[in-house]
Amino acid sequence: MSTLKATNIQHASAADPAIVLATNGSATANLSSINSGQLAGMRNKIINGAMEISQRGTSFAAVAHGTYTIDRFQWQHSGAMVVTITQSTDVPNDTFQSSYKVDVTTADASIAAGEYALIAQYIEGYNVRDLIGQTFTLSFWVKSPKTGTHCVSFRNSIYNRSYVLEYTVSVANTWEYKTLTVTGGLITAGTWNWTNGVGLTVIFTLTTGSTYQTTAGAWQTGNFLGTSNQVNCMDSTANDFFLTGVQLEVGPTATEFERRSIGQELALCQRYYQITAQAGGGNSPIAFCFQFSTTSSRAAVPLTVTMRTNPPILDLTGTPTLNDSSGGGVTLSSIIVNSGIVSNNSNTVGLVATTASRTAGPVGAWAGLNLKLAFDAEF
Repeated sequence: MSTLKATNIQHASAADPAIVLATNGSATANLSSINSGQLAGMRNKIINGAMEISQRGTSFAAVAHGTYTIDRFQWQHSGAMVVTITQSTDVPNDTFQSSYKVDVTTADASIAAGEYALIAQYIEGYNVRDLIGQTFTLSFWVKSPKTGTHCVSFRNSIYNRSYVLEYTVSVANTWEYKTLTVTGGLITAGTWNWTNGVGLTVIFTLTTGSTYQTTAGAWQTGNFLGTSNQVNCMDSTANDFFLTGVQLEVGPTATEFERRSIGQELALCQRYYQITAQAGGGNSPIAFCFQFSTTSSRAAVPLTVTMRTNPPILDLTGTPTLNDSSGGGVTLSSIIVNSGIVSNNSNTVGLVATTASRTAGPVGAWAGLNLKLAFDAEF
């Protein structure tokens, strides 16, 4: 094998070398991009692609259509199929520790025209505008109960533009790595949201009826999930479907899965869903409050990160009681978000609760057993 020896590598028309070679064998490269994308920071537009964040729990039985389970991933279905979704430890290699598992508990072997089952992530418009006219690549690890053709779909905000791609599973119940490229990237025809609404939906189709079938490899007008070649992963209660390592990035080539710190990934998830307090044993507080009037208690809850929408939707588990200097154990009812309490402050959520008649003015806490106070700003 021969060795090419040089000091620098430079284009004939360039003012400076692209690569400077040092005498110790190292090199300094002048890079404008990696894989036609940004050099660093948030290359992967999928949030929680390694399935490590699951704030709502780790196992979800008889999952309803439109339910978020593992953070940022939503289950959607139409048909007789019933599934349990878990944050599984079945992974393709040691670089991952979690996967999204779909366990079929009630099968649907005959898919009608309007039926489907899928896993979706909605990407915020701000985060995908740079994909307009830019080729991008989706990569992921999949373990399917079926060999043959599976589909991925990309859709705009109101589902009137779709781009379907096929991939082939060669061996059933075995982890396989897949890459798919959308040449030319996003288009502007149709209706798109480039702000804090749905910018792009990434869909992993497990089955689909003819209503949602189209040809692969081009933008189509309409709402499509797959092709007529899509296998039915819902046809047996023996079926388990796994997904992890999901990455979407600018460029025609898939790169190594981007590793963000667990703190970064959690913060990204918390823009869409965050738990601000949990109370287990004991009379633990979930929010500090004051008695605004004789029948109204108010609380201002600080957020960890600014959420996608203001105000977000309240997600309260359990029934807290009011405890203040006037007494404890006071029943709270009709707890709602009231943005007027903390107007123009997107990092705090105002809450209002109705109480029995009591003295206005005292400060206290909403507390109790087995409580969870969370906020939802998902799509």
